[in-house]
This record gives sequence, structure tokens and C-alpha cells, in this order.
Amino acid sequence: MKANLSALDTHESSFTPLVVIELAQDVKEETKEWLKNRIISRKKDGGAQLLFRPLLNKYEKETLENQNLYLVGASRIRLLLGAEAVGLVKECSDNTMRAFTYGTRHNFKGFDDDNDDFLTMAECQFIIKHELESLRARDEKMIPGYPQAKLYPGKSLLRRLLTSGIVIQVFPLHDNEALKKLEDTWYTRFTLKYQPIDSIRGYFGETIALYFGFLEYFTFALIPVAVLGLPYYLFVWENYDKYVVFASFNLIWSTVILEVWKRGCASMTYRWGTLVMKRQFEEPRPGYHGVLGINSVTGREEPLYPSYKRQLRIYLVSLPFVCLCLYFSLFVMMIYFDMEAWALDLHENSRSEWTSILLYVPSIIYAIVIEIMNRLYRYAAEFLTSWENHRLESAYQNHLILKVLVFNFLNCFASLFYIAFVLSDMKLLRQSLATLLITSQIFNQIVESLLPYWLQKKQHVKVKKKVQALKADIDATLYEQVVLEKEMGTYLGTFDDYLELFLQFGYVSLFSCVYPLAAAFAVLNNLTEVNSDALKMCRVFKRPFSEPSASIGVWQLAFETMSVISVVTNCALIGMSPQVNALFPESKADLILIVVAVEHALLALKFILAFAIPDKPRHIQMKLARLEFESLEALKQQQMKHVAENLKEDWREGGKEEAP
Repeated sequence: MKANLSALDTHESSFTPLVVIELAQDVKEETKEWLKNRIISRKKDGGAQLLFRPLLNKYEKETLENQNLYLVGASRIRLLLGAEAVGLVKECSDNTMRAFTYGTRHNFKGFDDDNDDFLTMAECQFIIKHELESLRARDEKMIPGYPQAKLYPGKSLLRRLLTSGIVIQVFPLHDNEALKKLEDTWYTRFTLKYQPIDSIRGYFGETIALYFGFLEYFTFALIPVAVLGLPYYLFVWENYDKYVVFASFNLIWSTVILEVWKRGCASMTYRWGTLVMKRQFEEPRPGYHGVLGINSVTGREEPLYPSYKRQLRIYLVSLPFVCLCLYFSLFVMMIYFDMEAWALDLHENSRSEWTSILLYVPSIIYAIVIEIMNRLYRYAAEFLTSWENHRLESAYQNHLILKVLVFNFLNCFASLFYIAFVLSDMKLLRQSLATLLITSQIFNQIVESLLPYWLQKKQHVKVKKKVQALKADIDATLYEQVVLEKEMGTYLGTFDDYLELFLQFGYVSLFSCVYPLAAAFAVLNNLTEVNSDALKMCRVFKRPFSEPSASIGVWQLAFETMSVISVVTNCALIGMSPQVNALFPESKADLILIVVAVEHALLALKFILAFAIPDKPRHIQMKLARLEFESLEALKQQQMKHVAENLKEDWREGGKEEAP
């Protein structure tokens, strides 16, 4: 990313555009001028001190469609100061990772006064986003031109503009040259190779890179289970007692891979600097509202909302609604079993080729209905969680994930548990599991990537024809890029991607002793998932803002919980097998006790393995300890210096008093 910009000039007409702001078509001129002044004003005057200009000049607006699109950038020095403000961590010349400061910039590896590539484009866009979100109302009571859009001191201006509909969207621009290079090494050539995770991180940021890193790791981790499951599927299908070895391996495998992932994740995020990046105090989320008051922690003026009101909304509205949805899911499941019984009766009466095919139709229909219900419920869960009015984004995400996981788990796995433990029909369980797994994978590939890509290609052709038809004598390349990208869908984060892997992990681990081929189908799906998700990120959705992240967050706990449930499920399935039951023809109590004992032993083994495998490699632990020690030493020296200055000042004042 090259730019020759003045350090402090916020009125440059030519700069490298990094972020686009789209305003509503009917926004008043005084509002535009006010917003521009707040963005370009100096920090000490309450501005963001960024570079700002419209996409089209006056002549171009008359020639082209009048688009309220504005480009935002920043000077090099402004970006470096912003990197210090957000706490970016970079590698020093002594190979240690430290928080970047402008004053010590020459101590960092790769920094040069003439080098504009020290910060990645993703980091620059993250800094600009932070600065725009940091714009806060001072003495304004309302947004100029919009008396109904009230403001109060400390209110985030960007959030108020978005909720008022004055700003339509804010998004970062793609770097077409860098994107093409990334695509060439990532997904354009379908070969079995490692993904360029560091390049993905450099372009999209740590959160996206961690998802693709986990997807790749999980796919490779599934290969041993897939290879081991093939002979069980081919040779010992009905001998459930022989599946004890396979199930035990699967349970140990699920624990080991999650612990090893944490170690690999720590190594990656330390190298990227996010593992040692200090967390800033969380600001209120955009949708949070309440009575204006003083935050007792920060002393800032912000909306305050009583906790008891939030709890009432959760327990009196959200919880009953979730329970109602779960009941509806079970009702749909019973309809599915009625369809299965109807298809089976029809097949037994006719015994024709088409009725044997018809046996799979209820499972396919049910799998599609499950996916549709999951998506509809997701919208309802988002609305409810937003209505609960959580102050912090982290609290909002935790409540949303809990709602969605509970529903998805019941919706996807309730029928399998019913077949396994109520109907005790292992043949139907295998058929249902295979149909649900394969149908959901195909459905997700089409809905998440192929269909949006096809729609995006049509839109791309339309925009190109429109731009080529222009008679205006202008360079339409940037105009075409911005107009095309603003019409792209917005990537809503990695939630749905992790959820898909979580459900896949459940299909593989919960009933591994019944359907050993689940891992093989998961591997085949993930090999194409890597490329379809890469295509989705590069060509279907707008470029997301980079977000620093040190782990996969609450999803690590979700996967670990699923592995614990899989211990109970597999032990119960093995205990129900005819071969194991034949060993205890007289006393079922002994069988239950032995199954429970084995289950507890395997759970104990899981927790021992989790404890024995450190979350961070030894060399990372040593580096983190060293950084903590140096921070404490620096704090001590600062305190001693402060004490010495106070003593010196007291001595001077004492000397002056004694002088007369």
C-alpha cells in the first residue's frame, strides 16, 4: 500500500482510500459538512484527524448518478499514532513481541521512515474504524439538520448516525492487487496444500485467519478417524462390541485434538501479536439504550439500564420463547417419524424400486426443514438478544450463542437421540445420520457460497455494463470498484461458519460407533468448504473489518462440551448393543453399573489429558512471563522515579522555607 501524504494535512484531495462511508440519498448538506468537519478536525478539537473526500467531484456527480459515497484515509503518521492508540503489538528487533509506540518505532522489525508497508492494509482499516467509532458528541444536542436524532456528551456519533439511517454503511475497500495474489495461493488452484494462514491474517485479520486455521486443522484431524472408520464400516458392521476400540479412540481423539489446537492457536496468535495485546475497556454496544447517567467505573456519561429489567426480559420472555421453539422443533420431529412410518409401510406393501428410494425422502425433507428452521430461529434469537438490551458486545454474543446452540443442538440431534434410545433402531439411526449429515453439507454449500456467488456475478456484469456506457471522461476504475463493493452482501462474522463445524463435530463424535463413515464424509465436505468459504470471503461479501483475536473464544468451550456429551452417548450405545447385552443375560443392573463405570473412567481420562497437555507451549509461556516481568520492572522504575521527584520537590520547598 503506497501513499505519499503529508503527516498532518487533513484536506488532501488525493490519498489512498481505505474505508467507504455511504450516506442516505436525502441527507442534508449541513449534516454532510458537519460530519466532514468532525472527521478531518484535529484530535484535540474532538475530531478524528483523518483524510476525507467524496467519491465523485461536482462535475462527475452531474454526469453520473449522484452517489452519496465518501472515501476515508489517513496520513502515515496518523496511522502510526493510531496503531499506538489501539495497542497493536509488533515484533521488535530482538525478536520479542511488544506494544507499538510511535516514540520507539525504530526498535521494531521492518520499520523504516520510507516504508509504508509496516502496517498491513487490514491494520490501517481497523485503525480508521476505531477512530471513526471514537468520535463522540461534545456539546451537540442533536445531529445538525435532524432534531429528532438526539445526542448527549460522550455518545458515539457513528453509532447514532447508523441507527438514525443517516449513514447507510461503513465498509473497508478491497486491495485488488493484494487480493489477486492471495487468491492465487489460496483457492484458485484446487490442490491439496496448506492454506496461507499468515497471508489470510495479513489481508482479513486475525479473527478470519483463526477460523480458516481451525477449519484446516479440524479437517486434517478428522483423517485418522475417517481412515479407521472405513474397515469398521466395511467388515464388522453389526458387531457393536467390536466398536469399543473405535469409540474409545474417538473419545480420546476428540480431547487431544482440542487441546493440541489450543497450543497451536497460542503459537499463532503470539506470532501475530494478539496473544499479548491488552484488552481495552469495553464500550457500550451500538444498540444499548437507557436513561442517561454516569458510569460508576469510567465516570463517563452514558445510558444506564437496570439489571433487573434485563433479567425480567430474559426469564419472562426470552426463555419461554426458546422453550416454545424447542417444543415446535420436537413437534416437527414427530411429523418426520410419521413420514418415516408411512414410507416404510408403503415399501413393505409394494417392494418396488421407487419405494426403496422413497425410504430416504422423509430424512432428506427433514434435513432441509432443519436447516430452514435453524436460519429462521437465528433471526428470532438475534432480535430477542438485542431486545434484552445488553450493555457489552461480549455479553450480547454470549447470550446469542447460547440461544442458538441450544436450539441447533436439539433441532439437529433430537431425532437421532430418539431413534437411538427410544426406538432402539440402529439401522434407522445410521440412515438418518447419513442423510442429515450429507444433506446439510450440500445445502450449506449451495446457500452460503454457490448461490450468493452466482447472484454476485450477475450484479458484477450489470455494474460493468453501466460503467462502460458512461460518456464521462473520467477514470471509472475506482468508481466501479466502490459501487460494486457497496452492493455486495455484508459478512456477518464467523458465527455461522463455526456453528456448521460444531454440528459436524457432533455428527462425527456423538454416534461414532454406529456410523463410522461420518468422519470420511466430513473430510470430503471440508476439502471443498475451504475453497467455497475462501471464494465467499474474496468475491461474494464486502471485505470485513479486521478484528484482533487471541483464540476462537466461546467455541472452544462449545466443542469441549460436545466431546463430553459424546462420551455419555457412545457408552450408552455400546451398552445397548445385543452383543454386550448377551454378556449379562440375567442382571441388567450389572450392565448399567459397568457402563456407568466405563463412562466415568473415560471422562476421567479426558480431564487428565486436558490437564496434562498445557494450553500454551513452554517457549510461549517463558516469553509471556518475561514480558510480564519487564512490565512490572518498568512500573517499579516509574514509581521510584515519581517518588524521587516528589522528594526532590519537597526538599526544594523545605529549603525555601528555611532560607529567610
